[in-house]
This record gives sequence, C-alpha cells and structure tokens, in this order.
Amino acid sequence: MFLSVFDMFKVGIGPSSSHTMGPMVAAARFLDRLRGQPFRVAGLRAALHGSLAFTGVGHATDRAVILGLAGFRPEDYDAARAEATLAEIARTGQIVAPGLGSLRFDPARDLQFDYGPPLPGHANGLVLRATDAQGDVIVAETYYSIGGGFVVTEAELRAPPPATAANLPYPFATAAQMLDMARQSGLSIAAMKRANELTLRTPHVLDQGIARIWEVMNACIDRGLATDGTLPGGLQVRRRAHRIRLALEAERGLNISAPHTINDWIGVYAMAVNEENAAGGQVVTAPTNGAAGVVPATIRYWQDHVPGASPARVGAFLLTAAAIGGLIKHNASISGAECGCQAEVGAAAAMAAAGLAAVLGGTPEQVENAAEIALEHHLGMTCDPVKGLVQVPCIERNGLGAIKAVSAASLALRGDGTHFMPLDNCIEAMRQTGADMSEKYKETALGGLAVNIPNC
Repeated sequence: MFLSVFDMFKVGIGPSSSHTMGPMVAAARFLDRLRGQPFRVAGLRAALHGSLAFTGVGHATDRAVILGLAGFRPEDYDAARAEATLAEIARTGQIVAPGLGSLRFDPARDLQFDYGPPLPGHANGLVLRATDAQGDVIVAETYYSIGGGFVVTEAELRAPPPATAANLPYPFATAAQMLDMARQSGLSIAAMKRANELTLRTPHVLDQGIARIWEVMNACIDRGLATDGTLPGGLQVRRRAHRIRLALEAERGLNISAPHTINDWIGVYAMAVNEENAAGGQVVTAPTNGAAGVVPATIRYWQDHVPGASPARVGAFLLTAAAIGGLIKHNASISGAECGCQAEVGAAAAMAAAGLAAVLGGTPEQVENAAEIALEHHLGMTCDPVKGLVQVPCIERNGLGAIKAVSAASLALRGDGTHFMPLDNCIEAMRQTGADMSEKYKETALGGLAVNIPNC
C-alpha cells in the first residue's frame, strides 16, 4: 500500500474535495478518453447520483462538472475565467472542450440531478455521456468521487487493489506494520515515508513539493484571517476568523487573557481555512476540503506559539501526517459520504496529532498513540451540512478538530507509547461505524443539523 504525500495533500479549490474537485477531475478524465476516440462527438450529458445530487448545488458540484468538461482543473483554477466560461455556456448551450471543439451542452437539460438510490459503487457517483449529431449516446463512463479528490471509474473501483510497489523500502499497510518497520530500521515514521517517496521522485522535487503544500496552506490561513464579510450560499453565515484574530491581537500584553485563550488561536487558524474553502478559495486537501483546516491550524499553532519550532521541520510533520492519512484511507475511508465526518475531520485530527507528536520529539509509538487518541474521540461523528453547504457545522468543527489534535498529541507525549487501543483497531471501528450509519447522516443533508435549523 502506498499513497504519496501528494495524494493526501492536493492543491485545489473549495468548497469540497469530493463534491467539487472530484467531479471536476472526473470530467477532465472523460475529455481525455474522448480525445482518443475515432468518431466525432457532438454533445455532452452528465448525471449526478447519491450525495452528489442531494448536496450538489451547495457544494457547487454542478458548476464543477460543467467547468471540468470545459477543460478546467482544480490545481490551476482561475475563478474569473470560470465565471466568464459558465456565463458563455449558459448563453450559447455549447461547451468548448479543449481538443474536441464546440459541443452541445445545455445545463438545464443536459445536467441531471438523480435523487433516486445512489449508484452501487459509492455514495458519490456521476455518469458522463457523449452523444453524436443525432443525440444518441456513443460513450458513457461512470465515475466515483471517493473522497479527498480521488476519482475512480466503475472498472477501477471493482478491480483488485494494486499490489504494493516492490521497490518501496517500507511498504507498510497497517499501523502495526509501520511500527514494526520503525523498530527494525530505527527510523522515524517521517523518515520511512520520505524513503518511500524518494522511489518516485528526487529529493529536490520532493522538498519543493512539500514546501509548496505548506506555502498554500499558510497563505490560506492568512487570507482567511484578513477577510471579513458573509459567505455565499444563502445561509448568511458571517465570517468570524478576521474579527476573532483582531480581538486576540488586541488582548496581547494586557494581562487579561486566560490560559485557554490558546485554544482560540488554534481554532481561529482552522476556521480561517474553512471560511476560505466555503467561499470557493484555494485550499489543500488535508485529507479533504471539508477537513482542510485541521492540519494547517495545528502546524501554524506549533510554528507561532511553541518555543523552538523550526520551519525546517514542517516537512517531517506533513510526511508523518500523510502516513497516517494513507492508513485511514486504505483501511477505511476519508469520505464523509461514505463514513460521515469521522472520516474527514476525525482523520484530519489523527493526521495532525501524529504530525505534532512527531515534531515535538515523539517516538513512533507515541505518534501512533496520538493518532489513535484523536481518531477515537471523533468516532460516530455525522456529516450533516446545513443546506448542503460546507459551512455549518463544518467550519467550527475544524476548529475543534485542531484543538483535539493538539490535546491528543500532548496526552500521547505524556506517556511512553503503550496504550490499550491500537490505531488499526480504531480505524476498523470507524469503518464499521460508517457502514452502519444511516445514509441521512452521510453528506446528504437529510438528517441531523441539516434538518434542524432556525425557521427565521
């Protein structure tokens, strides 16, 4: 099992990795397939199923699919150009697909929200079709957006999992294997993860890529802390990170702050990220957009408030976090539509706790303990976004997830790494809980807070 640090942390756009980035990636993949066909494509159609239908408008899934079919990709998204493109498609009923020319596509007619049962492979399913000049379907492909911006076709979903690359020096697929390899090698989790990454890329490329991840994360925090106003979508949710930051800065040096004020700083860093995400800004999946604030907030807390923190160690934090995130994705899920928010903010908190414990000098056993503590205390958390928007309760939930991550790392570092519940068992408990959870509580906006909202 190997998931790169660049699989777990991907630069993209808000508000959702599974509902915005994933469908855009799927549409881009469909265009790639069509370019290899010998026949002439005249039109396009798309159908959203399951969670993509129920919360698609709130997550901008419809916009993402249309823009993906027009050649947009999350990693180099241009907001101004996107708005102009959407307006032109609505006006003309045509999409200009790179390499395929002008194709018929009327958003009102050719983009379908199917509110029936979800497709069998995953709660986040979409079917893309190409038609000929007579309107007959000549190519169709089913895609599943399985969380964190990962996309698979129907065939890929049903295929046996790929074998672990034979040249990986540390091919751990469970936390138990990870700890055994750490004991045998004497290396940290970050060092083993780095060694695996270097089988695919040079040290320079790896270090540049990791630096880019943190640069985008940190810039997202700064934008969120500097921006006031109201979030889009109709709930009229006020941005709060900017005003909280100003209040916290005003209290500095006045001898009036309680010790727990540090939690406000941790929380506001995470909220800043998720307010940017809710506004459709540039974020990094960590491991998803809905949970994008936890890891960067924990890093920023460590960098800004912990004596001795070194920017040079951010890479070790992210590599450790990616190792834990990879285990959760491989053995359970990071998709809210599949396992609820325990799979998103819970996974993010486990990743952040592990990263923080590592850079604070924790042993591999303490790092694994930190991840387990953080994940364990998110078990059962539902994904119930109000109006299908990644705002309530998602923004505050990231703040609390970051606070839990810091507390979990601290608690683990107070021990010697010995603990009752192994991380592997906690991941399996999360998978089972998600499987048993009602579909109402898995990113459909049909239960929980999503149906218990103020009437005024």
